[in-house]
Amino acid sequence: MGPDLDAINALDAVVRHGGFARAAAALHRVQSAVSYQVDKLEAQLGVPLLDRTGYRVQLTPAGEILLAEGRRLLGQAQRMTSMARQFADGWEARLTVILDGILPLETTLRALKTLAEEKVPTRIQLKVEYLGGVQFRFEKDNADMMVVKDYLGRPDLEAHQLEEVECVLCVSSGHPLADRSGVTLRDLHEHVELSVQDSSERGDDEHMFGGERVFYLSGFAAKKQALRMGLGFGWMPRYLVSRELQRGTLREVRYAGGSRYRFTPKLVHRTTTPMGRTGRRLGELLLGGSLAAH
Repeated sequence: MGPDLDAINALDAVVRHGGFARAAAALHRVQSAVSYQVDKLEAQLGVPLLDRTGYRVQLTPAGEILLAEGRRLLGQAQRMTSMARQFADGWEARLTVILDGILPLETTLRALKTLAEEKVPTRIQLKVEYLGGVQFRFEKDNADMMVVKDYLGRPDLEAHQLEEVECVLCVSSGHPLADRSGVTLRDLHEHVELSVQDSSERGDDEHMFGGERVFYLSGFAAKKQALRMGLGFGWMPRYLVSRELQRGTLREVRYAGGSRYRFTPKLVHRTTTPMGRTGRRLGELLLGGSLAAH
């Protein structure tokens, strides 16, 4: 058996208060009980922790090192007790969130930063997926919520609308489509289309143009880089390319069928498993308080 926390606490009190009598008063114990705890700790560890030969007791060299470790144990025990109280008050031990990679990561990270500043005890796991992979991962991992562009609805899923996102059909300024007006579907098919791979590998983006030459990329950062290099054309969320469009390093394709579309992402959670306090708080941060009553 290792040293018990009461004994470490007694030693800490003796050192902080400068003696057994003052430590006993601070701990609301009799002096003999405090002395017994310290003696027991020295016996358990097999080394003297206090030098009692002088006017005031002092830590031995070994005692200094072992008390530093003991204080860390006391801090961990206090944090453990505090977390247990929070879990008992309805804070989840774990929360898994699946985020669609087309959506602004910064929005979710700001919400998580707020939770961290509020010292929420929950271990939160954020996973980024694409297209059908978002709901696939949500189901496979039995996640608590997903923030998604689109999903297959079910009676046990409840959705809340988030801020609308606009997508723009882009190419680099040096691409053959950059200065062409009235671009047709046939024109698009003559060039490489850039798309993000569905992370479930079960399908393609419904907004793809159906050409023979398609390059699938791992995410929108890679897709943006490929666009800037002139590798092909493709849809990008405006918030990721607004600066490049303003500077002219990327151009909006003047496609006759429309070069923009908008969608309303959703925050989705299960109705069969009520969310705990962390899930509700995260929802409030993402939705501006609309989950407060759920």
